[in-house]
Amino acid sequence: GLVLGVYSSEKDDGAAQFTSAGDAFDRLVSGKLRELLSLCGPPLKKGKTRVFHGLHQDFPSVVVVGLGKKNAGINEQENWNEGKENIRTAVAVGCRQIQDLEIPCVEVDPCGDAQAAAEGAVLGLHEYNELKKKKKPVVTPQLHGSAESEAWKKGVVYAEGQNLARYLMEAPANYITPIKFAEHIEQKLRSFSNVKIHIRPESWITTQEMGAFLSVAKGSAEPPIFLEIHYLGGANTDDSPLVFVGKGVTFDSGGISLKPSSGMDAMRADMGGAATVCSAIVTAAALNLPLNIIGLAPLCENMPSGKANKPGDVVRAKNGKTIQVDNTDAEGRLLLADALCYAHNFNARAIVNAATLTGAMDVALGSAATGVFTNSSWLWSHLYEASILTGDRVWRMPLFEHYTKQVTDCPLADVSNIGKYSRAGGACTAAAFLKEFVTASHWAHLDIAGVMSNKDEVPYLRKGMAGRPTRTLVEFAARLSQDSHN
Repeated sequence: GLVLGVYSSEKDDGAAQFTSAGDAFDRLVSGKLRELLSLCGPPLKKGKTRVFHGLHQDFPSVVVVGLGKKNAGINEQENWNEGKENIRTAVAVGCRQIQDLEIPCVEVDPCGDAQAAAEGAVLGLHEYNELKKKKKPVVTPQLHGSAESEAWKKGVVYAEGQNLARYLMEAPANYITPIKFAEHIEQKLRSFSNVKIHIRPESWITTQEMGAFLSVAKGSAEPPIFLEIHYLGGANTDDSPLVFVGKGVTFDSGGISLKPSSGMDAMRADMGGAATVCSAIVTAAALNLPLNIIGLAPLCENMPSGKANKPGDVVRAKNGKTIQVDNTDAEGRLLLADALCYAHNFNARAIVNAATLTGAMDVALGSAATGVFTNSSWLWSHLYEASILTGDRVWRMPLFEHYTKQVTDCPLADVSNIGKYSRAGGACTAAAFLKEFVTASHWAHLDIAGVMSNKDEVPYLRKGMAGRPTRTLVEFAARLSQDSHN
């Protein structure tokens, strides 16, 4: 099969404006493609397709897909590069049509941006069907033509990184337990000589005095794991690393503060923070990015057993601060508190944590963007610029003292794990809680609860767990590595 892009016409005559690959193919078939398109009715709208069969012996089926305006670039209102997003969407739609026709291989028009085209193809075709007997036919996308092959390869690597996060988040919690998660990442990184992995057991976590993390883990029969990854891509292995921290709750029942049963199955993806940061490191290694990255993922389940945290219990974090656990379903911040304390051991250039932390974040931004709380404008601008390119957007949220007071005004301990006004500003009080465990001057907390899954909002992702914002984290790391190079 072949997927070709066509721009929406700027003139009223409605003549199709092909990409250069589309033009070349049309010449190959003596203008038949253009002729057929004009006979098919009005010009193709963005993301809409037409399928033609029997035009050329090498391509029994050709899908032509609308790319929208030709010179679409950065849209200030939307905070993304509209041209890139249009290509990702168009290519994903075209590749899925080829899959529906059960054609095993598809060549993809680079549409003027081979990286975006590769991302659209590889993200658009991905589906978790490991455990089904009946699977969709596998389609292998490849670049049509030889130009831009490096950019295409880069796009494939970016998309496969996000697909790894989607795979980990989508898999059932009895398949991706804390130890299985760690082993899966270890296996992905095994072939890289500049990567060291430590799968730390419960005994190590205990010696580190990570009392907050352990208090969550003790409610489950599954033992906790602290996964530590060192990617040494920098020119000097002693250069200050970028430290990624990800919340790794492989299943979150809510603990004693039990969640409602409706939709609880989605809580197999409550390790989305760990999945995205670990997948970003796998991608950085595959791209051979010239910087050092450390990944930290506290992994456990949050379950309601006789050993579980009880509302009102007080636990002690690694930095000595006491925490009153007023709601056992606000457990992610307990894991992150200890992991963030540990992250300060590495003289980091920046600490970035990601977590499916609060339902309040989903209420605030929905699935449009990841909420970013940061104490560093330098860090914010890098994340923001990266997100414009990837189309996987970020939006800055406040870290006001106003919220800090709501978590530090606590009857029994130094901090409470929920704000004293309960539901008000829940994503902001969660961030204020984390800030109590950070002394680094460049820190960002990414609340990814709203972007955890996709219904139909991102057209180039199928329904299911989204693996967002893995590509933004990779692009951010790539920008940081250029910074240190210059």
